[in-house]
Formats: sequence, structure tokens, C-alpha cells
Amino acid sequence: MQAKIASLTELEKQGKQISRLPFSIRILLENVLRNHDKFAITDEHVETLVNWTPAPIDKEIPFKPARVLMQDFTGVPAVVDIASIRSEVIRRGKDGTRINPLIPVDLVVDHSVQVDFYGTNYSYTKNVAYEYERNTERYQLLKWAQQAFENFTVVPPGMGICHQVNLEYLAHGIIERDGWIFPDSLVGTDSHTPMVNGIGVIAWGVGGIEAEAAILGQPLYFTCPQVVGLKLTGRLSEGVTATDMVLAITELLRKYGVVNKFVEVFGDGLDHLTVPDRATISNMSPEFGCTVTYFPIDDQTLRYMRRTNRPEELVRKVEEYCKENMLWRAGEEKIEYSDILELDLSRVESAVAGPKRPQDRIPVKEVHDRFEELLGKEFKRMYTPEGKRRDTAWLSEGGSGTAFTYEIQKPTEDVEVEQDSLQSVRIKLRNQEYVLSDGAVVIAAITSCTNTSNPSVMIGAGLVAAKAVARGLSVKPWVKTSLAPGSRVVTEYLKRSGLLTDLEALRFHIVGYGCTSCIGNSGPLPPHIAEAVDKGNLVVASALSGNRNFEARVHPQVKMNFLASPMLVVAYALAGRIDTDLLTEPLSYDPNGEAVYLRDIWPTQEEINEAIERAVLQSDYAETYRVIFDGDDQWQGLLAPVGENYHWSRNSTYIREAPFFEDLPDTPAPAQDIAGARVLLKLGDSVTTDHISPAGSFKADTPAGKYLIDHGIDPRLFNSYGSRRGNHEVMIRGTFANVRIKNELSPKEGGFTTVIPSGMVMSIYDASVQYAQQKVPLLILAGKEYGSGSSRDWAAKGTNLLGVKAVLAESFERIHRSNLVGMGVLPLEYINGQNAALLGLTGTELFNITGIAEALEPGKLLTVTATPAEGNNIVFNVKCRLDSAIEIAYYTNGGILQYVLRDFLKKA
Repeated sequence: MQAKIASLTELEKQGKQISRLPFSIRILLENVLRNHDKFAITDEHVETLVNWTPAPIDKEIPFKPARVLMQDFTGVPAVVDIASIRSEVIRRGKDGTRINPLIPVDLVVDHSVQVDFYGTNYSYTKNVAYEYERNTERYQLLKWAQQAFENFTVVPPGMGICHQVNLEYLAHGIIERDGWIFPDSLVGTDSHTPMVNGIGVIAWGVGGIEAEAAILGQPLYFTCPQVVGLKLTGRLSEGVTATDMVLAITELLRKYGVVNKFVEVFGDGLDHLTVPDRATISNMSPEFGCTVTYFPIDDQTLRYMRRTNRPEELVRKVEEYCKENMLWRAGEEKIEYSDILELDLSRVESAVAGPKRPQDRIPVKEVHDRFEELLGKEFKRMYTPEGKRRDTAWLSEGGSGTAFTYEIQKPTEDVEVEQDSLQSVRIKLRNQEYVLSDGAVVIAAITSCTNTSNPSVMIGAGLVAAKAVARGLSVKPWVKTSLAPGSRVVTEYLKRSGLLTDLEALRFHIVGYGCTSCIGNSGPLPPHIAEAVDKGNLVVASALSGNRNFEARVHPQVKMNFLASPMLVVAYALAGRIDTDLLTEPLSYDPNGEAVYLRDIWPTQEEINEAIERAVLQSDYAETYRVIFDGDDQWQGLLAPVGENYHWSRNSTYIREAPFFEDLPDTPAPAQDIAGARVLLKLGDSVTTDHISPAGSFKADTPAGKYLIDHGIDPRLFNSYGSRRGNHEVMIRGTFANVRIKNELSPKEGGFTTVIPSGMVMSIYDASVQYAQQKVPLLILAGKEYGSGSSRDWAAKGTNLLGVKAVLAESFERIHRSNLVGMGVLPLEYINGQNAALLGLTGTELFNITGIAEALEPGKLLTVTATPAEGNNIVFNVKCRLDSAIEIAYYTNGGILQYVLRDFLKKA
């Protein structure tokens, strides 16, 4: 090869034993070798990786990705931040055009489409029209950025989801740049960025804050990881899908504990796993808790690259480079791993996961019994001896109960609650009448991300639909169905196979190309269903082929959410209930009254493979990605600003200049101890970024709703929090506003707290305003795994803007801890097994934290003094989770953006 390479082979020849290293560590080593400058990346960093052991030393290593991937929810605020830095630079008389991404950035608009319309051939058209109506300002900003910034491209709405576009098109395996050839790598502002690990590309999700640092030339620092080897053996049995495999792996890895670790897959099971199968596994890395789930490049990788229309010259170079530089999987490697977990694929069985965590796997054969158990445990309802479910609170009152009736706001509809059997509601709608009860599936969504990149399960879902249609089955009338492909390639092969027609016959029409239900963009339930659920207090369910099912994420009215393969999503839509035993009970009945079982409509793997061979063509990838950046007529006709400086509008409710640089001094003030602080929230374990960050829809009576109404916005046009991420005024009001968050300082569920010492209960936002007026710094107390879930930068930004100075938790999720540091919020960890309960903390104390102002260093022990209204002080030590010198610099500057701006101004 003529281009330069950072040679791992040379190190091996020098006796460095590179061949014992996991492939993922080899890629990190190549990265520091190539970027070694003896300043940001030092000899010590190189030695740390050369000498990596299964129990690596606790040292920070740097990483400079080759590129950055963004989606619009997280990408818009990042663009706002960079544009705001440019505006501030211009205000200070410097050359704003020098503020540009220093590495390529691809932003894919995929998080804004909502399922308002479904089940019809006009669903896609009308959803896209709504999308543009709601998001014009955001799209104008992105179109401006595409012409204003170098190294920045936008994939317009309606083209695909970022991870599938990345897997099918953007990922190259290797990069040639500036005379070097090196492994493709990236970070992405979506936690499911590791999906591309399935094609041999090291990548992981970061918050928008970390991504901005990478874009602006800063290395990303993280602790040298352990690498857990996941050995896959055997092959999947007939009827078992890649989704079932992923759910089994999720359960296995979560049970073991891989947070902050790398997972690398090996074993002869890989020989039978296609890249889409591998990507389906890698996509779920955030659900496992690990940073990456890496599949080394091998023959399967090259086969996929050819099938997806990568240039033959590129494919040959990938093979040549990887074989030359010790990055090729031959299957005979003797690698040292931190630990090894093994899964025999032949033992995997059909399953779902839920009702609110991806790792809670339930074999399909056990769903009925598990639902009964959950209903009693979580919702205090039970099955009576006659097999009928009742509300235990109602039973305890004695009496016969009285059904109540009410009218829906349409003359032909009424709903009646029946309490003589299931907790249920009788619905009369025009010429239909049915009973909606606990366990009803009201949302069945084949949604993007985890599965739509995999033709096996998508073709499989189409075949299930075809066989169901042939038997005269239909989806139950209360089920809101949707199909949101990850790329237009999926549409092409479903059309060519004829299976899209069958899916549409079951009302699985294409609703858009985006995340939809998986991120809460399910859209509203039909009015009669929504009212019935509320008035009947029903425990209804969703079945979705996504990767996240946290509380209130899919839909605020849907209390149970189950992850499943697209094939099972179709099955549950036909059954209409989640507590159906799909293996023994009839799925439904045909027009002649004949029972139809799941086994009657389940395709064989041979049928699926034959359909794939006929329908999935290389030419589809060529045609789809030839026009990927063009967009439709609406995008092309969208008027957007031009010029180097964005024109900020004070009247905009979507896009506002970032507030982080207001009155920013040229040099930061010294770090200060935290004195006289109050607790804003006291939280338990497993608080996710979904609980923290504004997401999904919101109502008129919320602080965000009131703000928009005050600015003349009709509630019909509120859109979602995610769509308004470019406006900090909306987002700060939605931080910690999740309807299911459980704050121990609030007497009710949701985004409320008690102001201390007045005892007044109010919204989190209103409380923060009151504390700010009194100049009271704020804290958050939390349990284990604080900040798990998606890499939401607003989970940290909102925390900062609420006035929170520190978060004290038992443990942190990797990305969120880093994002807190990036926003100048101090992460603190209990030590010696302590927690709030053991220390006797109620959250009503007055807190002082000392040790910050003097000789702050990574991992320093700080002293916390909690003073209760009555009784003795509680004094204890905590670990400062600033893990490196650069993180201390970010913290003392007030955040990473302030650090970058000051650094630029110094050099300008």
C-alpha cells in the first residue's frame, strides 16, 4: 500500500504481542499510534494500550474518531451550540468561518416523524406533511448549516434512520485521508450508534456535548476498558429469529454486568451470522450496558459490503488493509479477554422483553402467566378463581360494584366500564362494538433501528402477514399499527416480494422513515381508545420491534411495553392481546370459525431465505443511496438562511441561541466548594435519561406547555420535546418532567418536588426558579445506574440550567456521567457501599461539599456535610468522578463548550 499506516504488524515484530489483544483494543491502539503528538496523545497512552491486560490499569486513554454521526433530535442542539460559538466569535471580532467541524459530520433527519396517521395508503404522505409543518424552523437551521459549515452533510427527512443509513452506506470499513489509511471509526449522538459494530466499525454513542468536542478537534477520553468475550456457538433453531437471539444476549450481558466495558464477539457461531444479524446484536449495546459490541471484519463483512453496493475497489482495500494490519478475523485467534461468556445459539427460544426493561426477557410460552403475575404485582389486580380479573381494591370494598357510562364527544360513540369480569371498557363506535380490557395491545409497531436493517425478520413479518391474509384474518380494531422502515431499501424489497401489499392488508402501512414509537413518537391513540384507557384505568400494552421500552417512553397511556421481533408484532396485532399464549391458544379465527394458530402462519427459514434471494437486490442500494442527500420536493423547496452567521430570532419557539456563553469571562474563575445547597430530587435506582431529559409529547398545563401558550402556540402545534431541543426555554421546563419519575421529595408521581424549607409542592422547573431567586445551589441524590439509556445531551444541559451543581449517586452510566462533566455539573459517587438510606439522608437537609476549591484532582475524595432541621450533622466522604485532567479543565471552565471557545479565542 502506498498510503501510510500505523502498523500493528511492526509492533508484533518488535515482540509486543499484539496478536493476544482483542480486535477492539487493536483499533484503539492504532488510533493513538496514528494521532500520537506527545501532548494530547502521549507515549503513556500508547504504552497503556500496547500493554493492555484482561484487568487493565485504571488509566484514561484518548480516542479521535474518523467521523461523527448525528440524528436530528441530538444533532439540532449540537448545531445550535456550534453556531452559537461562531456567533460569539464574530461578536468578539474574530473570523467566524474558522469555526467548522474538523472531521466529517453526517446528520440524518430521522427522529421527527410522528405516527399521527396510520392504517391507510395516505399515512406516509400526511405524516410527512405534519412533520414539515411542525419542524420547518429546525429544518431551515439544518439546511443553513449544510451550506455554512465545511465537513457537514444532511440526509433529509424521509430517507432512512441514521443507523441503517450508516450500516448500508456511510460506513466504509477503512478511511483514506491526508495520506493515511486507517480503520473507519465514529461516535454518534445516539446511543445505538454501536449498530455499525456489526460491519466491523468501532463506534459508540456519546452525548451531543462529547460529539461537539470531537467535531471541534478534542480527543475523547475514557478509562481503558475491560473487554468481555462473547463466544457464540451453534446456530439458531428453526423458527427462532435474530430478535430472539438479541433478547437472550441482552438478558445474559445485563445479568453479568458489562457497563463501561467493551464486548467482543467470537466463536464458530459467527460463521452463520450475517452482518444484519450482527448489527441487530450490536444495536442493543446500550441495552446491554456496554460501550461497544464489536464484530471483527471477516468474509461475512465483505459479502455484505458487496451486496450493499460498496465499490469493489473499496472492498478489496478493506480486505488487504485488515489482513496486513492484524485486524482480520480468521477464527483461529488466541485472544486474551477480561472474561468470557458463552451462548449456544441452538438453545435460544422465541421471546419478548418487558414490560419496561429490555433485559427482562420472557419466553413466548410464558407471557400469559408472566402478565398475570405482573398485573397483580405492579397494578394490584388479580385473576379470580373463575379466571376473571378484578381490581383488588374494588374487591376489598365488598358490594357488587356499579358500572358507569359516559359519552364520547361524538354522537355515535359511548364507552361503558364493565367490572363484572375483566377490568374493561365496552366501546361502541359507529358500526363496531367491542370490549377493551387489561392486556389489550393498542400499539403494534414495526419500528426502525434494531430490526429493520435485517431482511430476515422484515421478510419474515411480510410472510406472516401473507399467510394471515390468506386465512382471512385481520388485525383487531383497537390496535394502532405502523411500519417505519429504516431505509427505502426495505420498501423496495417488500414491494418486489409482494409482501408490502399483505402487510398493508393488515393495516401495517408505511407511516414514515424514522424512529417513531421507539422514541415516543407513537402519536396519539384514537380518541375513543385514549378515553377508554383513561376512564377505565386500563393496563394496556404495546408490542414493538424496537430496543427501548422504558416507562412512559412508547406512549404515556400505555403501561406495559414489550419488545418483540417484527414477526411477533404482527402476531400480537392479530391476537389483540399480550396475554395470549401464542404457542397453545388460537391466534384468531378465520371467517368460517376455524381456529388459526401461530404455527399455521409462521414461515420456515427456507421460505424466508428464498424470498430474500428473490427480492433483495444490489441495485436497490445503488438507486436509494444515489439520491440520499437530495431530499424530496419539500426539502428542495425549503427556504433557508444563507451566510456564515445564523440569524437568531427572539420570537422563535424552536431555535434559540445557546445561553452558555452569556457574559463569559475570558478566563474561568477558580473552582469553588458548594455551600448551602438543597436537594431538588431524591431518586432511586435505574433512573434513565428518559426520566431526566424532555422527550415525547407534553400537555398544555405543563411548564413547557404554558410557555408555548404564552408565546402564541396552539396546543395542537406543540409537537414533541425532541423537536424543540434547539430551544432551551422549552427544554429546561421539561427536564425531570417525565410523568413516571418517582421523586421521593414529592407526594405524587411525575415532575414535582417539595421546596425546602417552605414545604410547598410544585413543578421541578418552578421550584428551580424559586431556588435560583434565593441563590440556593441544588443537588440531586440518586441510586445505582443513574443516567442509563439513550445518550441525551439535554439530560445534562437541563440539569445544568435548573441550577444543579452536583449529582450524588451510587453509580453512573458512562455517557451521562461524561455529559454532566461536559456541562459543568459535578458527578459524585458514594464510597464503601454507602447510599442515602444507609446514611440516613432524607433529602431535606442543607448540604455543604468541601474539597473542590483546593487541589482538585481525578477521583479526589470530597467531604459532604448534611445538616438536618433537627438532629446531628451527617458527615461522609464521596468520590469526585472527574476521571481525568481534561475533565477537570472542562469542569472548571463551566463545561466543554466554554473550554473550546476560550481555547479558540486564545489562539485566534
